[in-house]
Amino acid sequence: MNDLIVRDACLCDAEDILGIYSYYVENTAISFEYKTPCIREFKERMEGIMKRYPYIVIEGEGKILGYAYANTFKDRKAYDWSVELSIYIKRDSRGNGLGRRLYEALEERLESMGIKNLYACIAYPDVCDDEYLDRSSVLFHQHMGFKTVGLFKDCGRKFDRWYSMIWMEKVIGAHDAETTSVRPYRYK
Repeated sequence: MNDLIVRDACLCDAEDILGIYSYYVENTAISFEYKTPCIREFKERMEGIMKRYPYIVIEGEGKILGYAYANTFKDRKAYDWSVELSIYIKRDSRGNGLGRRLYEALEERLESMGIKNLYACIAYPDVCDDEYLDRSSVLFHQHMGFKTVGLFKDCGRKFDRWYSMIWMEKVIGAHDAETTSVRPYRYK
């Protein structure tokens, strides 16, 4: 996979991105959604995010292999310097460093905006991994420098099982008194 390109997503990518996401909705507890959103709803979600934050894809041989984006952490002004991240890799492309490439590119974009804190909300199997959920996302985030900052026990139910959620955090900017306002992301 030498010809990989990380680029800003556009709405014309929505169908391919939704194709990646639908696997996780329908076959895993990684997403707590029960039903894959329709393309119209998915595009609306993308548009909402893209008004302020980066939404990026990674391509190989002209095909989208994964995507990542930042979104509002909490909808209050004092949280402007914090974002929640999401990342999904095409299931047969996992384990090839695509997630690292996406997160490094996303982090660079967020730093340039003035973002200080990155958060990830991750579904977590308490007792043991099962056929719907394992700890690979937690391990990936740890590898990327995230630390666990919270655990919500049995807060989500999918496939007739209870799953917990872990919040992980990575600080990417100094928390100084002279912090400037966050700049909205500008698509190229």
